Amino acid sequence: MFYATLEGLRRFRIPHKFELVSIITLYARWIREGRLRVDPSWNTEGLRFTVQDPCKLVRQGLGDEVAEDLRFVVRAVAGEANFVEPWPNRSNNYCCGGGGGALQAGFVENRRRYGRLKFEQLAATGADVVITPCHNCHSQILDLCAHYGGSWQTTHLWNWIVRALVREAAA
Repeated sequence: MFYATLEGLRRFRIPHKFELVSIITLYARWIREGRLRVDPSWNTEGLRFTVQDPCKLVRQGLGDEVAEDLRFVVRAVAGEANFVEPWPNRSNNYCCGGGGGALQAGFVENRRRYGRLKFEQLAATGADVVITPCHNCHSQILDLCAHYGGSWQTTHLWNWIVRALVREAAA
């Protein structure tokens, strides 16, 4: 929906008086401002994290700036040393193969075959957790992990923000 709205505004030159901002950018802003306080010290096991840069959000949408915000938030919640950069990344990242209706189209073997490169890229990071800000990416990467025998968790970013939240002491 985010990309459809963004592209609709651009393509049809629809006048508007609002800024379309990703929740990832808001998380990063709130952490930088101290409004969302997170602490990576919960990660006592040293879980290693990597990210999937969604095509529609990054390459075709908001660009590398939102990819940088994603990395900032992941490092803030998991610890700088626990972030593993996939390669290639940001606007040059591999597509997971789940977008554009592919996930819902019913051609499961084709989608998985296309996604094999994404599986290999993520497996090469050695990460325990793959953060996927896009629902299609999430479902595709979860499926690829199970189908090809990966060992990572596929999750959305907010799961780990909640884990790292600094809670105020009761008065």
